[in-house]
Amino acid sequence: MDEIQKNLLREIADLHEVPEGAYNIRSDGEGVARKTTENIDIVTKTDKPGIDIIIKPGTKHESVHIPVIIAKAGLKDLVYNDFYIGEGADVTIIAGCGIHNCGDQDSQHDGIHTFYLEKNAKVRYVEKHYGDGDGKGARIMNPETIVNLAEGSYMEMDSVQIKGVDSTVRVTKGKVGAGATFVVKEKIMTHLSQVAETKFYVDLDGEGSSTNVISRSVAKDESKQVFYSQINGNNACAGHSECDAIIMDKAVVKAIPEITANHLEASLIHEAAIGKIAGEQLTKLMTLGLTEAEAEEQIVNGFLK
Repeated sequence: MDEIQKNLLREIADLHEVPEGAYNIRSDGEGVARKTTENIDIVTKTDKPGIDIIIKPGTKHESVHIPVIIAKAGLKDLVYNDFYIGEGADVTIIAGCGIHNCGDQDSQHDGIHTFYLEKNAKVRYVEKHYGDGDGKGARIMNPETIVNLAEGSYMEMDSVQIKGVDSTVRVTKGKVGAGATFVVKEKIMTHLSQVAETKFYVDLDGEGSSTNVISRSVAKDESKQVFYSQINGNNACAGHSECDAIIMDKAVVKAIPEITANHLEASLIHEAAIGKIAGEQLTKLMTLGLTEAEAEEQIVNGFLK
């Protein structure tokens, strides 16, 4: 790999060398490196682009890295990755996409990730998106995550987009079984004329199921963001949706939370707060010797931490 590709891997997966555990690295539309373990198998699909990641029941304290990097201008990449997590397994999955575009044509990656967690399985899923390059072509990413949680299972999803993505539509869907929990933590920052749209659809189907969807975002310059969340309480369950956003300059942020209780014992809450950086916060930091720009940056970094 050249230095551009290595930098993308550092940004999206914190990879400075070959990772421990299982991994599959996709570069410019092709698989370039793969390793399986005794408990984790990775199989190339035969009917469409993508892979199946199969994790044996009872697997503990193992990880899977599946980063995607694009360094060719004009490339449009689409993958379907399916994850089968066996009963009682407890694993970490590191995904994400990085695009470097120095050309005049748009580069795009669409990744559809579908998870099947068996009874009492546990997954921490980390997904980072990053773009760089000084070309006129856009960096476009449209991730879709579909989660199916069986009884007693747990999935925590950390989704981060902080820099360089010109356009994105991010869709997350979850079906949560009895006693299962789905937690989503999203962080997004847009600037210039970037556009980001996030959509969450969660069905709390099982008795004692729960979800917590939290989005924190910062919109600068003339960028635009839309946050949409829909939680359906179809049984005795607990659901919470929260969107907190800071707007700066001429940016626009729209939050559309929706909750529907289809059961007498469904307990659902939604919250949304959008506003500018408080003047007293800036003043306090500026009295410590920071410029206004430095104070704003520190507040934003702390908000998205």
